[in-house]
Amino acid sequence: MPAVRILFVDDEQTIRLTLPPILEAHGFAVEVTATVAEALAKISSGQFDVLIADLNVGQPGDGFTVVSAMRRTQPNCINFILTGFPAFETALEAIRRQVDDYLLKPIEIHDLVALIETKLQAHEPHSYLSPQRVAKILREKTGEITSEVLAMMKAHPELRRLRLSDDERIDHIPTILQTIVSALESNNNFFDDGFLRAAAKHGRLRLKQGYLPPLMVEDARLLEEAIYDAVQGSLLSVDVSHLIPDLRVVNRTLETQLRESLKAYSKAA
Repeated sequence: MPAVRILFVDDEQTIRLTLPPILEAHGFAVEVTATVAEALAKISSGQFDVLIADLNVGQPGDGFTVVSAMRRTQPNCINFILTGFPAFETALEAIRRQVDDYLLKPIEIHDLVALIETKLQAHEPHSYLSPQRVAKILREKTGEITSEVLAMMKAHPELRRLRLSDDERIDHIPTILQTIVSALESNNNFFDDGFLRAAAKHGRLRLKQGYLPPLMVEDARLLEEAIYDAVQGSLLSVDVSHLIPDLRVVNRTLETQLRESLKAYSKAA
């Protein structure tokens, strides 16, 4: 009977040098990679029964990118996320339907081997996840993103001092998100006059509301953070092949909106 094939992904050299040989001593065939790019290359060129991916391979949450690729190309593979942060357990519960289990560092090898064997015996193939473009994620999560931005604005030590209603704080966000979605879906590299006029109007309004330019930059930063949170929360189903170009469109739209708002603000001031 062929050995169970494991793909192990971790950017920590110490664990890459110690854990795989132990797993091999228990009869597993282990391939080791240190980066997301190396892992994706292995996934495209070979078949695996088990994936063990560190949560943060270089960057926070990169392990989900590896899991997402494995889920789409090898749905029968068992996927484990490895993390050194036990407090992250609550957040991981939200994605456990897409990950077979998670492992906490430091790993007890006997527990790991037992868990792998148990999962292999009871394993059922995953259902296929249709890849989602960033546009679909943003459209479906517009309300969630807007609510997160509002919460961060009201928690911000300077922004919360501005005496504004909730609508006044976030009324521009749906327009920005719709512009991003339209740009992504149309592959249009130009923004229409309506968006530019809305951005300028927003800048003049922020002047009347008592904003200073640094706070307008903070507004934009909080929106960007909420968008990235929404995308990261969907990494297991996101279309990774389009992820980087899509995020460039997101950044370009946010930069254009902020630039036009600041120009109008400065002119009005």
